[in-house]
Amino acid sequence: MEKRIEQLNHPKRSMRIYALKELYQLYLSGQIQKQSLDYQFVNNHIHTTYSFSPYSPAKALWMAFTSGLSTAGIMDHDSVGGCFEFIEAGEVLNMATTVGMECRVDMSGTRIENRLINNPDQNGIAYMAVHGIPHTQIDKVAQFIMPYQQERNKRNRLMIDNINALTAEYGIIVDYNKDVLPISMQHDGGSVTERHLLYTLSLKLISSFGKGEKLVNFLEKKLRVCSQGKVRQFLLDEDNSFYAYDLLGVLKSDMVEKFYIPATKECPKVWDVINLCRKTGAIPAYAYLGDVGVSVTGDKKTQKFEDDYLELLFEEIKSLGFRAVTYMPSRNTKEQLDRVKKLCDDYGMFQISGEDINSPRQKFICEAMQDEEFKNLTEAAWALIGHEKAATEDLTKAMFSETSDRNHLDLQSRIKYYTNRRGINRFPLQW
Repeated sequence: MEKRIEQLNHPKRSMRIYALKELYQLYLSGQIQKQSLDYQFVNNHIHTTYSFSPYSPAKALWMAFTSGLSTAGIMDHDSVGGCFEFIEAGEVLNMATTVGMECRVDMSGTRIENRLINNPDQNGIAYMAVHGIPHTQIDKVAQFIMPYQQERNKRNRLMIDNINALTAEYGIIVDYNKDVLPISMQHDGGSVTERHLLYTLSLKLISSFGKGEKLVNFLEKKLRVCSQGKVRQFLLDEDNSFYAYDLLGVLKSDMVEKFYIPATKECPKVWDVINLCRKTGAIPAYAYLGDVGVSVTGDKKTQKFEDDYLELLFEEIKSLGFRAVTYMPSRNTKEQLDRVKKLCDDYGMFQISGEDINSPRQKFICEAMQDEEFKNLTEAAWALIGHEKAATEDLTKAMFSETSDRNHLDLQSRIKYYTNRRGINRFPLQW
């Protein structure tokens, strides 16, 4: 069984799917148990190896399945390369899935173009999610994002030069071709992110200094990178099996600004991504971050983001053509979430759950989802599934197509419609 689980991250997709089929048979025979839960948990924001994650699409869905999720969605940065594998994995496990892509967009020309939005590293650049991509349109989205992936690689190489300028005197040099690309899925349509750069650096640091106090002292005294609280204890623990990922989190929180180069050409204009969603039937969603106090993921420092101008932001994303907002119930305060939910209602925004999974310490289950006030997010997940099924068959049946807009002016009625039709293969021609 352990061998099969390891094979879920095999370099070949065919082997990953084969291992998944074997594991599912073990589950059906009772040799493997999945977590039994009293609540129908969902998560539509899981990253895979096609951006950065410990999990291939097949393994990500296996983890979601055994954790007790009722449905799951793939959401890689600047990539839809893992979508077909995720869909196939869902078919193997008899588990409903959704597919999407997260990307950074240029907000130039909008009223928030000079603000720090939801991107800790750069003003005027915002994260958005492209949810519910119809399966017939995945290749079209891949073609759209490919040139931006190429531009991102150019900037990645320059940032590696900056990293090496900080570490070379200590004998630590990262080679983009030899060290970074092999741990990515670039060869199969995946993207290369800052996390890839920092994970590679983490491995180099561990190789040079080992784990524990010696490495922590080097970080603090030489690189001026600070770790605090439980994260520091993780780095002092030489037996920590997640050491490289914990180190990555510390570096991302406190070192990025030392080597970061502003993203320009790799970020499409926000209107271009909105238009892509209109053409493909996908749902454009703003990813709410909110002011950060204590980072639950350990890779964000205390920082202010959208909260001081949140009503202006909602006005702007509404006018731009966003149809949804995605947020994490576990990441924000009750006050933040209440405010976001109210503004979503005021502006007619579809609300989608988004628990960011890209580290082995993160749980696939978000306990906060059990709160009655987030029941709408469970319903939304099934509506998203219904939308994806319908739009895959006929783009005019997408949740926010021109046809749907003419027939469903009320958002709640529309959500109910797609939720009730999530398991129907063929949608009626008439609403």
